[in-house]
Amino acid sequence: MLEFQNVSFSIQGKEVLKNISFEVVPGEMVALLGASGAGKSSIFRILIGEWRPSTGTIKVDDFALENLSLASLQKYRRQIGIVFQDFRLLPKKTVFENIAFALEVCGEEKQIPYKVPELLKLVGMWDKRNQFPASLSGGEAQRTAIARALVHNPKILIADEATGNLDPKNSREIAELFQKLHEKEELTILFATHDPILIETLSPRIIRLESGRVQFDELHCTREKAFAGIV
Repeated sequence: MLEFQNVSFSIQGKEVLKNISFEVVPGEMVALLGASGAGKSSIFRILIGEWRPSTGTIKVDDFALENLSLASLQKYRRQIGIVFQDFRLLPKKTVFENIAFALEVCGEEKQIPYKVPELLKLVGMWDKRNQFPASLSGGEAQRTAIARALVHNPKILIADEATGNLDPKNSREIAELFQKLHEKEELTILFATHDPILIETLSPRIIRLESGRVQFDELHCTREKAFAGIV
């Protein structure tokens, strides 16, 4: 269970989140929508422990994020998989090595021979395992990034504008991969997007933000309402 309870956050004297409250149950798929500056990325940065709320409480199962020590924060972060718009792959490592490196830095090298192939097959990148990021299409790079995000078997996958750099065909393929992960792995997915393809393909619950507040929170929302006025 993920809970935001009356969360506010200010940075450099500006309040960017204003008394935000919502819950996400295990296995749910939720889209955060809103114009640039509405607060989507701030929610994610707080959720991964990069920022701490000014007021309020965030709970993920037994973790209260605002009270975590550094050691507890590292343990907590293994429960969160993160996917970014710009992929953030290591350019001098192959697809296989990019995934393996995420295990190496945590001292889990023994898992590499079976864990990395499993993930690359899951996201459809096994045949590209020996290629370097520069030779990949945008969709292939994002699939690799998703595999890396899953390396510690996270409870929650966070995707911040995961299809922002992709064409419609690759956007739809990433959306279908999210659907597969949601159904097959029973993964909780929380994503921010401006991409109607993700909303149309996944039909997620939508939390619409405006000026740091929850404007509405709906399970069945039309595309027109979801994106109305978003720039």
